[in-house]
Amino acid sequence: MKTRTIESMRAPPASGGYSQALEVVNATRLLFVSGQIPQSLDGSVPQTFGEQARQVWNNVLAQLDAAQMNVSHVVKVTTFLSSRQYATESSAIRREFLGVHVPALTVIICDIYDEQWLLEVEVTAAA
Repeated sequence: MKTRTIESMRAPPASGGYSQALEVVNATRLLFVSGQIPQSLDGSVPQTFGEQARQVWNNVLAQLDAAQMNVSHVVKVTTFLSSRQYATESSAIRREFLGVHVPALTVIICDIYDEQWLLEVEVTAAA
């Protein structure tokens, strides 16, 4: 599988940590990871946004690993935030987990299913 970042000169550039578009060529497997929540195996939900975001990303990594994939296979991330106030911190934590990998990205500010949860993240991966 090969990926190629697409950045049209007729649209604004990505502001960092993601691609405006990502082309995938020769993928033989797609993985659609449902929205991962900030809950650990024992059912606990961390109190702070940073702890919740790291729990969510650890849950994403666990799903990728179960499919014999890793962050380099992620082609699309959708982040659902309970408040705009978490946008900057969410971006920084996403970059902690993705490193230099820059998939396509959408961030949505919305009500989240459980009021305890401050975010939810879903990804699409290809291999």
